[in-house]
Parts: sequence; structure tokens; C-alpha cells
Amino acid sequence: MASRWRTAAAKTREGLADSLATVALAMVEAGKKAPQPEEIRLAMRWAVVPAHHEEDLPRELAAACHWIQHRSLRLSALTDPKVVRDVQYRLSFKLDDTPAAGETYKRRRRGFNTAMEYAIECGYLEENPLHGLKRSGPPKGDVVDSRVLVNPVQGAELLTAVSYVGSVHRNRGRRLVAFFACQLYAAMRPAEAVGLREKDCYLPDTGWGTLTLRETRPVSGKKWTDSGERHDKRGLKARAPKAERPVPIPPLLVMMLRTHLEDFGTVKDGRLFANERGGVLGTSSYWRVWQDARPLALPPDKVESPLARRPYDLRHTCITTWLNAGVPVAEVARRAGNSPEIIHRRYEGCIDGQEELNNERIERSMSEGHRRGA
Repeated sequence: MASRWRTAAAKTREGLADSLATVALAMVEAGKKAPQPEEIRLAMRWAVVPAHHEEDLPRELAAACHWIQHRSLRLSALTDPKVVRDVQYRLSFKLDDTPAAGETYKRRRRGFNTAMEYAIECGYLEENPLHGLKRSGPPKGDVVDSRVLVNPVQGAELLTAVSYVGSVHRNRGRRLVAFFACQLYAAMRPAEAVGLREKDCYLPDTGWGTLTLRETRPVSGKKWTDSGERHDKRGLKARAPKAERPVPIPPLLVMMLRTHLEDFGTVKDGRLFANERGGVLGTSSYWRVWQDARPLALPPDKVESPLARRPYDLRHTCITTWLNAGVPVAEVARRAGNSPEIIHRRYEGCIDGQEELNNERIERSMSEGHRRGA
């Protein structure tokens, strides 16, 4: 952790700590006085933060920290197939023994691989113990569930319901309507919308506009960021530090953003969306508004369903809309900030009506071939 800290983003630091804390469950001895798995995880996440090395142990984690310190297995234990299988299990499953999501497993395994590369570099191991070992269980855990997607009417009703949340005086919901619309109509990640500034927006009086995305504000927690703030300040996900991503936006979103700027303006650094005190918009703030809006917009049976349960599901809806409209996968990937491979894999079950269209194309091709042959 110390070797990676200076160059890693806050989210990367947190992910690496989570990987080590997960693997720690397989790398400590059992015993009657052993701490509970959750205590070991929390203790390990605390202990690997370099800044904590000069601090006293938190009282509630002291016993677990001492257990890890004195009852951990040596790295050489990773040559034992039983231990390796245990590590793989911990990476693949949650504490309640249900399978971890596909993206969670990949993130954990990346973190563990990083640690193993360091161990090999330092001469503690000759090779990565998980090399060639694949995850057991169902694949494609990161495929988008089509049940979370909203239709155009539901999307509009959800945005309207957002405007009703909170008192008129505080504008708690109204100031977030355009924030959620950026996810529904431009496939922006929440952290990208949080970092959106007025200078990033081209909003003409008529027609399509453009959002040029340059910055994200992911939530990581104070102990993971260099600034000591909960939000990190980063470039675009999986892109070079100063990369940009222009995203064309439809007239409806242009109008909503213009209205937002007229009603609420920007904060000092030019960001469009802030909390009620003008600070960086936190996950808990927009999550509460979204949870309050769903019962206002949806019938009871839909409220209990997966439909748009998370704000991120609006991004999934937008990407699916583009695909169903016939936008080429490469262009969808560019606008969404993904690779074409990820778009193919994650949204393969969400594209409606393509089978019939493809059958018609094949039939036309066969007919033309028969005519030429005749």
C-alpha cells in the first residue's frame, strides 16, 4: 500500500485495501478467540493505510489488529493449494456466502494481483498463486439486468417526481432534476455529473448541444484522498489525465440544463450541481432524493421491483436507448466512455427488436442471392 499510495487515485487505494482485507480472511489462523470475519476486514482496511502507522489502534479494532499481526499465515502458505482455494473463495463470495458481483470480483482480484506482483518483485514468491485459476460459479455477473431499465414515460415521470422532493424553499429535489437527466439522456456517470462545470456545456437556443466531459468527483472517503476531503478530483475513468469526452445531448437535456443554470446558477468553481450548502454533491444527498422520488413516480409493485432502483440505472437506460436506436456500438462506447467490448458484454440482453430486424436483413440478402442466381 505504501509503494502504491503516492501514484494511485483514492478509489484505487480503497479498492486495493478492500482486496487485501478480503484475502486476509483466508490468510489468518482460526481459533476459539479469533475475531469475526467483519472485524478482520475492518481491521485490515484500517491497518494498511500508511497514515495510520503513527496512530494508536482504535479500541474497537485492537483485538482484530493484534490477531492479524500475530496469527497471520506466511506468504509461503500461498504455495498450498488449500490456502489458494480459500483465497479464491474469499475473492469470489461475500461474507454471507452469496456470490460477489462480477465487477466486485474483478476489482478484488486486480488488487490481489497487484500485491502478488510486489511480492514477486521483492523475492517472496516465484509466481502469482492464482495464475491460471478461474472463478468458479456463474459467469457474466456484470451483465445489466433489463428489469432496471425505464421506458421514456417512466423516465419523465421519475424526473418530475424528483422536482417534488423536499420543500419549495429548500429546492432539495428541484436542484437535482438536471443532474439525474444527465444520466438518463447523456449516459453520464454520477461522478461525471458531479464534476460538470458551466464551461463544459454548449447549450444553444435550439437543437442539439454538447457536454465536454473532463473531470469526475468520485466519493472515496477522507482517509483515501490526498486532500482529506470525501471527494477525490480526477480525470475521466480509464482515460489519460487530461483526456476529454464530448457527448452530444438532445434538445430536451439542453433545455433542462439551461433552466437549471437560470434557476440555480453555479458554485464558485463553476460546477452546476452542489449540495444545499454549495459543497460537492455527495452520494448520500442524491441517493436520498432518488429514494424519495421513486414512490411518487411509480406504482407500489414497481417501487418494490428493481426498476430504476439506483440512479446509475438511468445511465444503463440511456446506453440501451442508443443501442436500440441503431447507433453503432463503437459510437455508443465512445459517448459512454466504455470500450466496445464492455458494451457488447454488459448490454447484450437489453437490446429489443434486433432479432426480427436481423432476420429481415438475412432474408433480403437470401432473396437477392436467389434473384442473381436465377
